[in-house]
Amino acid sequence: MQISFFVDERRRPPETLLRDWYSLEDVAAAVASAGVRVTVVQASLSPGAITRRGVEFVFIEPEPSSGTLALSKAFRSLVRERAPDVFHVHGLGFAPSVLALRELAPHVPILLQDHASGPPGFWHRATWRRGAAAAAGISFCARAQAQPFVQRGLLPPDVRVFEIPESTSTFMPGDAAAARVETGLHGDPSVLWVGTLDRNKDPLTVLEGVAAAVPYLPGLQLWCCFGSAPLLSDVQSRIDRDAALRDRVHLLGRVPHEQIETLMRAADLFVLGSHREGSCFSLIEALATGLTPVVTDIPSLRVLSGNGAVGVLWPCGDSQALGLALRSAAAALQSRTRTEVRAHFDEHLSSVAIGKKFAAAYRELIPARARALAAAGPVQCGDRPP
Repeated sequence: MQISFFVDERRRPPETLLRDWYSLEDVAAAVASAGVRVTVVQASLSPGAITRRGVEFVFIEPEPSSGTLALSKAFRSLVRERAPDVFHVHGLGFAPSVLALRELAPHVPILLQDHASGPPGFWHRATWRRGAAAAAGISFCARAQAQPFVQRGLLPPDVRVFEIPESTSTFMPGDAAAARVETGLHGDPSVLWVGTLDRNKDPLTVLEGVAAAVPYLPGLQLWCCFGSAPLLSDVQSRIDRDAALRDRVHLLGRVPHEQIETLMRAADLFVLGSHREGSCFSLIEALATGLTPVVTDIPSLRVLSGNGAVGVLWPCGDSQALGLALRSAAAALQSRTRTEVRAHFDEHLSSVAIGKKFAAAYRELIPARARALAAAGPVQCGDRPP
C-alpha cells in the first residue's frame, strides 16, 4: 500500500489530481509492473476511487478533528480489508501520521520515500526522529542524501537506506526534425532549460556559462521553460545587457507538461544549474527522450546520469566550467547519442527498473520487520489488520 499524506488544498477531483501529480501514478505503475499488487491511498478533500494501469487509487478524507489520514475510519477499514505486506509512504515530513500508521499495524514494515525533504528545524527534530524510528527503511535518490539526516542523529542506526530514483517517466524519443518544426526550436546546439528561475536552480550562472560558450558555439540557442520565476527580472536584465545573449536566449515561460516531451525531442542538450535536488523530474524526462544532460555535479543528478556516464557534469556555481561542459557535450553529439542516452534510461530509470528496485526493497523489509517483532515479543494492538 503506497500512501500519500500530502493534501491538495485545491480540492481537485481524483482524475485531475492524478494528471497533475503524475509521478504518483508512475511510481505505483512501476511497482505493479514488477508483479506487486499495489493499492495507492491519497489523502484528499475530494474522495473517490480510480483504477489505472493495474493499480487502484483510493482517495480518502483525513480524520476531521486531527487532519490525519491514518486516523480516519475509511482508511483504517481499507487497511483491515487489504492487509498490506508493506506501507510505502511518500515524503519524510509526516511523523505523526507515520506513528499512527505504526500503531494501526505494527507488524507491517514502513518504507519512507524522500521527495526533496531537508532535515527539519531544531524544534521539530524530536517528533521527526520518532517518525523515522517507526520506519524499517528509507529511500533516497542518492545514498549521499541521507548524510545530513545521519549527521543530525535523525535516523536510527538500524534503518535500511535504499538508493532508488524518485520516479520514472513515460516520455519517449521521437523525430527531432519533426519536433523542431512543431516547436520552432532551432540552434546548433539547441539547449533546453526546464526549471524554476530561482536561486537554487541558479539561472544566472547558466546564462554566464552560455555566454562563455558562445565564442566557440556561435550557433547556440537557449530555450527556457519555467513556472515560478522569482529571479525573472534579474534574468531578463542579464540577457538585455549582453549582446551574446540577447538574440539567443528565449524565455518560453510556463509550458503544458505534455508539450515538454516534444521540446525535449527537438533540443540537443539539456542544462540545469541546481545546487540541490531531491531527484529531478525534468532530468529524468530528458533522459527518457534521449536528450544529453549538462547538469551540476550534485548527488542526485550524479546518480541519475550514471556518474556522468551520459552527458557532462559541472560544479555548482562555476560558469566557466559550464561553458566548457557545453562545448564538450556539443562536440560529443553523434547520430547514436540519443540511442545511448535512452539505453541508460531503460536500464536504470525506466518503469521496469524502478519497479524492480522498489519490489526488492519491499522483499528485504518484510522479513526484517518480522525478525524485529519476534525479538521484541508479543505486540498488542486491537485495531491491526489480521
